[in-house]
Parts: sequence; C-alpha cells; structure tokens
Amino acid sequence: MLDSEIMDLRERSVTKANELIQKSRFSLSAQQQKIVLFLISQINYWDEDFKLYTFSISEFCRVCGIERPGGKGYVELKAAIKEIADKSLWVRLDNGKQTLLRWIEKPYIDEGKGTVEIRLDKDMKPYLLQLRENFTKYELIYTLRFRSKYSIRLYELIRSLQYHDLEELGCQFTVEQLKALLDGEEYKEYRDFKRRVLNMAVGEVNRYSDRDVSYVEQKQGRKVTGVVFAIKAKSLQERLRLRAEIDKKLGPEQLSIWDVGSR
Repeated sequence: MLDSEIMDLRERSVTKANELIQKSRFSLSAQQQKIVLFLISQINYWDEDFKLYTFSISEFCRVCGIERPGGKGYVELKAAIKEIADKSLWVRLDNGKQTLLRWIEKPYIDEGKGTVEIRLDKDMKPYLLQLRENFTKYELIYTLRFRSKYSIRLYELIRSLQYHDLEELGCQFTVEQLKALLDGEEYKEYRDFKRRVLNMAVGEVNRYSDRDVSYVEQKQGRKVTGVVFAIKAKSLQERLRLRAEIDKKLGPEQLSIWDVGSR
C-alpha cells in the first residue's frame, strides 16, 4: 500500500458505546487490543450489520508499525486471534445484571494470500453499530505506540469521560474500581499497582496520545484509597506535531509489538 493509504488507515476512528468502556471487564494484551481496535476502525457509521472485515496481514503490520510477521510471526498472530475469539467479557447492563459477550464470531486466516477475515460477534452490535448517544470516538493513531495494555485501557476510559476539547475534567475512582477498569487486579498492593500499571499508563498516555492526564492520591490515614485524575486535551498544534511524529516513528525499526504485547 502507498504511505498515504497507510496514514489514512491510521486516521480512522474507533467508536464504542460508553458502556463497553466503563462497564465491562476483560483481559486482553496490548497486542490483542490493537487487533480489536484495528478491526473496529473498519466499521462504517452507516453499517447496519457486521461484515466479514478483510485486511492483509502486511497492511495491519504497516499501520501498527510492526515488522511483517513471517513464520513464527504468523503463528503468534493466529494465537492472538484465537485468544481474542476464546475470551469473553463481562458487561454490566442498565438493569444491574451482567452478561457475557464475545468479541469475535468467526475468524479466517489465509496464509497463502496473507489475509485475515473476521466477523465481530452479533451481540456486540448495540455497542459498536450506529451509535448516536453515550459513545466515545477517537482516532486509532493515538493508540498505536502504546506498549502497555493498561495504557490503552486508561486512554479509552479518560476519553469516555473527557470528550470536550475545551474543558478540563476531574474524575475520581477508588483504587479497587481503577484496578478493575484497567485490568490490574493481580496487583494486590497499591505500590505495585502504582508502579506497574498506573504510572506506566499515565506516562504513555501523556507521551503518545492527544490527552494529558495527571493524578493525585486520596488517603485514609497512610493508606491510599482513591485516585483523582485531571484530564485535558493537548493543543491543536501539539496534536498535529504528535501525529506527524507517530507516522515517522512507526516503522520496522520500532520494537515489535509481538515482543511486548503481553504487558
């Protein structure tokens, strides 16, 4: 593909219902999340149903700045898609009940042609198709340089809360809420969660995305019980500079996502 076509694909939008971001619980690696986001970016606003979305493996790799996988890389890509297909996510409904959803209904990989065909699961339609209210929309490009799975989760969360570029937003979470939302519940001690999840995600969001985020801790005595975020949009000039930098940096010289996708 031409460089201009790759840039166009990076500029496509990811649109999700806020419930899918704020009320779901799932565990996907950075690699797996990027596959899902790339797939969602193929959806057009006017689509009434999910299509069998087709893309070439080399196209996906160029968009994400990965060396084209061959041999071992194909095996890892197939394994990543299988894990996405096998994993369910819990979503809390408006009536208080929770239900399980699947990301993928059916994947096909043609190694001869180097293509992937994937259809999203039909139960995801209310969360991804023809959304008119209570949804979050952002450009795929701002997630492409994230190395940590927690960065993608934090970025989506703050975008679902702070959606007006001209307004700075403050929002508050308990530590337990934040662990669940960022898929960091394995870190029982706050100091470990802060070092391995929170600081990692905040640093990458500030470095690579169109938002700036900072936080202060809330304490009861000496124990940290909550976190208050301050979120604001970067200036237009900063965003244009960042997009140009991302397009320049995403190339084969970048550390492959296949090596860091489990973070």
